[in-house]
Amino acid sequence: MSRYRLGVLTGDGIGPEIVPAAVRVVDAALAAAGADRIDWQVLPLGASAIAEHGSALPATTVEALAELDGWLLGPHDSAAYPEPFRSQLNPSGAIRKHFDLYANIRPARGVGGGRAIAPDTDLVIVRENTEGFYADRNTYAGTGEFMPTPDVAIAMGVFTRPAIERIARTAFELARRRRKKLTIVHKANVLQLTSGLFKRICLEVAETYPDVDVDDVHIDAMTVHLLRRASSFDVVVTENMFGDILSELAGELAGSLGIAPSINASDDRCMAQASHGSAPDIAGTGQANPVAMILSAGMLMHWLGTRHGDARAADAALRIEDGVRAAVRGGISTRDLGGTASTDGFTDAVVEWIAARS
Repeated sequence: MSRYRLGVLTGDGIGPEIVPAAVRVVDAALAAAGADRIDWQVLPLGASAIAEHGSALPATTVEALAELDGWLLGPHDSAAYPEPFRSQLNPSGAIRKHFDLYANIRPARGVGGGRAIAPDTDLVIVRENTEGFYADRNTYAGTGEFMPTPDVAIAMGVFTRPAIERIARTAFELARRRRKKLTIVHKANVLQLTSGLFKRICLEVAETYPDVDVDDVHIDAMTVHLLRRASSFDVVVTENMFGDILSELAGELAGSLGIAPSINASDDRCMAQASHGSAPDIAGTGQANPVAMILSAGMLMHWLGTRHGDARAADAALRIEDGVRAAVRGGISTRDLGGTASTDGFTDAVVEWIAARS
C-alpha cells in the first residue's frame, strides 16, 4: 500500500467533532490492517476560513486538494455565512463542481440499536452529481437560477448523454458487486424529454450488463415503495435532486441521518462526506453522532483500495464498518440512536474494538 495523502476539512457546526473522530478510526483501522498511516493535511474551509482567509473555500485549499488522493469533508453551515458568501455556491458544491465528482454514492443500512423504522434496509443510492434539477451544477458561470422580473424565478435542469452514461455505468458496476439488481428512478411520464432521456440512456447501458436485473420506478411511487418494502431494493440510480431526497428518506428508514454515509467520486478523486448537515444546535456539546462521518471515511478507504488494488486499504474499510456495528451492538451509541455516549466516547469504543482485533 502507498502512503496516502488525504485532506481534512472539518467545516462548521459539529464538523470539528466528527471529522477528527473519523481520522482516529481510520488510523486505528490502518494500523490493525498492518498498513502505513495516512499523511493527513488539514485545510481551511467554512466559517473559520472566511474569518481567516476571506473565503469559505480559499484558492489555496482547492490547489492543495488537487495534489491529494482524497479528503474528508465535514458539514458546512453556509446559510449562516455573512453576505456575499451566503449567496455563493456552498463549499461542498464548489468542490464537487471543480473536481467533477460526478458520482454521489449513498448507502442506507442500519447499524442496529433498535431505532430503525426498516431495520432490514440495505441499499445504495447512486446519485448523478453534476447536473439534473440542481441548477447550481448546470452552468460554467453563475448558478443556473435567474429572475427576469421580481415575480418570476427560473431554474435550469440539464441532462446530457455523457453524464447519464457514466453514472449508469457506476451504478451497474456497483450492482454487480452486490445483489445484481438495479432500479432506475425517474419521472419520464411527465418530464418526457429530460427525465425521459435519463431513463432511456440508463436502459441502453443496461443492455451491456445482462447479468443485472433492471426495473424502473417513478419518483413519487418510489417514496411509497421505500416506506413499504425498502429491503427489496439493492442499487438505485437517479438524477441529482431525486437522489438527494430519496437518500434522506432511506437514511431515516435505516435508523437516522446520523448513520448515513456517502462519498462523492470521479474516476480519480474521492471525497468522504456524511449525508447530514452541520447541526449547529448541538455543536460543541459532545452529543454529535460520528457514525456517518466514520463510515464515509471507511467508504473512502474502500474506494482507495479498489482504485489502487490495495488489499490493506480494503481491509481497513471492513474493520471500520465492523467496529461501528460492534460498538452499537454492544450498547454504545449517541443520543439520536437511543444511547448516552458522547462523540468521543463512541469513537473510543470503535477504536478499542478495532485495536483488540488487530
